[in-house]
Amino acid sequence: MIDIVSVHAHRPTLRLGFSSCPNDTAVFYALVHGLVHIPGIRVREEIHDVEELNRFCLEGRLDVSKVSVHALGYLLRDYAMLRTGCALGRGCGPLLVARPGTRLESLAGSRVGVPGRYTTAQLLLHLFSRNRFLELPMLFSEIMPAAARGDVDFGLIIHEGRFTYTRYGLVALLDLGAWWEGETGLPAPLGGMVIKRELGTETARSVGSAIRRSLAYYRAHPAEALPYIRRRAQELDTEVIQQHIDLYVTPETMRLSGEGERAVHTLIQRARGAGLIPRDQYPVLAD
Repeated sequence: MIDIVSVHAHRPTLRLGFSSCPNDTAVFYALVHGLVHIPGIRVREEIHDVEELNRFCLEGRLDVSKVSVHALGYLLRDYAMLRTGCALGRGCGPLLVARPGTRLESLAGSRVGVPGRYTTAQLLLHLFSRNRFLELPMLFSEIMPAAARGDVDFGLIIHEGRFTYTRYGLVALLDLGAWWEGETGLPAPLGGMVIKRELGTETARSVGSAIRRSLAYYRAHPAEALPYIRRRAQELDTEVIQQHIDLYVTPETMRLSGEGERAVHTLIQRARGAGLIPRDQYPVLAD
């Protein structure tokens, strides 16, 4: 049964969560502007930081949402992952940055600014290094300034930080995406779209189809969507916005491939094996 938050002409409204990052706003532009429809359903956008989206889904507050694959490991009792809308690819993983002269060997016991407890970046760092370090969760946009000031010893950066960390005088010491690819031969599975299981298979298929059509609309009309993307973006430089979209919106975003599916399952399995997420064996994908 659909969780109805408002009704207009007997059409239930789904609470759709996604981040303000250019890859998400590009994907959902057409859907939230009524240029693409889910039959019989209205959509209400809820734009939040990725860690807020993770936590809101842990509380069951969103019907359909972008979440970190790390968070997915805690959500599978109530949510399943759609095969569309994923942020998954090669050369797009989180970076561990620091001020010049810092050595990666000093990670143990250090202070690390992380973009959230349930982010995939945090999970990958723990899979890479079982050493203990002090995590200081903060908004992803605050991590680079904190590292530049010396408030943290290392910064774990995501999103457009990959293109802008040098502006803060920082250097990259570790590319966790490259590490993951070297370990597994698979692309880095960073984020995915989840839907409440109680909504049923048919609704999941309708939502997945609408997301694919929304992305197709963006690809056909990128200039039309740009003002909306710019208003939401943390980084307003058009070149950085385009780099962000090119990196994180891939063929896997349109529809998850067999390799992409293996990447998601491998990360979940390795995290379960390391005791970093629950060992519950709920199915991952919605269909």
